Amino acid sequence: MQHATPAAPAVRETLERLLASQTFGRSERARKLLRYLVEREQAGEADRLKGFSIAMDVFGKDGDFDPSTDAVVRVQAGRLRELLQHYFANEGVAEPVRIAIPRGGYVPAYELNAIRLPDLKQDGAASADRPDDASVPDAALLATETPSPTPLVVRHLRFFWMAMVLVIAMLGILILRQGSSALLAGGDMSATIETAGTTGSIASSAMADALPQVYIGLKAEGAYANRVAASLRAGLSGFDTIDFIGRDAVADSDDDATSFIFDILPGAGTGDITIELQSVASGRVLLSRNLTPADSAPAAIEDRIADMLSSALPASGTIYNYIEQTSTPNGLTQCLLLNDKYYLDQNARTHETAYRCLEKLANGGTKSSLVYSELASLHLEAVSDHYAYPPNATIEKAVEFAHRGVQMGPTSPYAHRSYGYVSSRLGNTDEAIRWMRKAYELNPYDLGMAAAYGYGLIFAGRYAEGTPILDHAAETFSGHSTWWDYGVFVGEFMLGDMNKAIAASMALRTTATKSHYLAARLIGAKAAGQDHLVSTLLNQLTTEFPKFAADPRATFVERKYPADLTDRLVQALRAAGLGNPS
Repeated sequence: MQHATPAAPAVRETLERLLASQTFGRSERARKLLRYLVEREQAGEADRLKGFSIAMDVFGKDGDFDPSTDAVVRVQAGRLRELLQHYFANEGVAEPVRIAIPRGGYVPAYELNAIRLPDLKQDGAASADRPDDASVPDAALLATETPSPTPLVVRHLRFFWMAMVLVIAMLGILILRQGSSALLAGGDMSATIETAGTTGSIASSAMADALPQVYIGLKAEGAYANRVAASLRAGLSGFDTIDFIGRDAVADSDDDATSFIFDILPGAGTGDITIELQSVASGRVLLSRNLTPADSAPAAIEDRIADMLSSALPASGTIYNYIEQTSTPNGLTQCLLLNDKYYLDQNARTHETAYRCLEKLANGGTKSSLVYSELASLHLEAVSDHYAYPPNATIEKAVEFAHRGVQMGPTSPYAHRSYGYVSSRLGNTDEAIRWMRKAYELNPYDLGMAAAYGYGLIFAGRYAEGTPILDHAAETFSGHSTWWDYGVFVGEFMLGDMNKAIAASMALRTTATKSHYLAARLIGAKAAGQDHLVSTLLNQLTTEFPKFAADPRATFVERKYPADLTDRLVQALRAAGLGNPS
């Protein structure tokens, strides 16, 4: 990271993108506080940024405000620091300017980002060509969590030798396997596959199934620290995307770019506990959470740790993002990153790249249930969206993959979630809910599993059961994916709480254009009396999604929305001026 001072226009542009991001989409207080701090500092009023003035200007406190008894400014500033850290580690990793609020004060600091990632505008343009019926939310239902994008970076020269070793290993494997059939279990795919250049380094060996190793380091004492450690240990043991090592990191892992440690440390305040996620090799702190005595109740500890782990451990999270920036991902790690990129930018090219990567691991005799779980979901995507690859995709083949995933990972949350996703597309609602509930129970610390279960209940018509689960997951996880907000909108809409439905629909404003998101925003804008926005959204839907605009009911029916939900959505859209009267 460079230390030159960024120009004021660059700071303002970064601020606006940050305020419009998904990370800050559901936190009005954080947006208001950040804008105030940056604008005051940029106006030359840094000396005004004290707790008392912030309390009055931002949080509406009066002259009787006492910072010794009212911690609103300290608490909100701590929350803001966490959101900034999450944003720049994930969704804003390629921002040219980074904004931070250093501890011990409230004056923003700015740094130029030395890591600039490739321009993906061309990829984005490709995704815009998808047909409208590919935009409905089922594709996102049980996808690997994707709060934020993590594009590939230029490989560092110091890892060149690693690539050479992998090439030599792959050549040896190809020689040994030449002429072998090596078909997938229960499948008919050729073992000889032309893969994209991004998957060429994958070797058929135990190394191909290797996942990031994660340790815990307990460096604080007392009952509170022990409870935090126990909760963290329980959470880590349930994630399929890492290899949790139940002992302290050892010296010979110091040069391993894929080893990480959660340090549990004494916090800055009396009775506080700080959890820091660090790279073992570099010592760099990637994520930090501070727990105060107010968070000491078991439920509060679980929520804070669930938020942290859901930010750090999925393929869209901090650990995988760090590996992608600083080393050469290979094997299963690389495939999970490519799979995540598909769900961020759903088009035929990203789908085929991810599919071929996982397929190659399966043909090589993978022992990971994750490979088959994600292949099942991608295969179903090929059926739904009519992708050319793999040829002749069928739901039955997706079922085979999902079944194999559960066989190989009987305690895998991802495998159970995948089977639930496939079951939902087969119309087996009760079976889908059963599998998704099991995934949720296998790892309650993965808020993505909770969201998938709540979402599944909602789209099974069980709104009163699913909405609180999904709403809690969305409130707990600051970096959640947009489809969670859509699910909350649907649930609250059907339960009749239009204030919450409107709030959820507004959170969809920063997403890629999708017909069902625009429809939710239109319904929310109509309910809120925002006539100008209603007109804008009607025009956008009619122009960009003429098929949906002409007959939204057909899309909802095709995607197996519950009948009462379909009727209510069509009625609300018609009241807003969209759709035919049939």
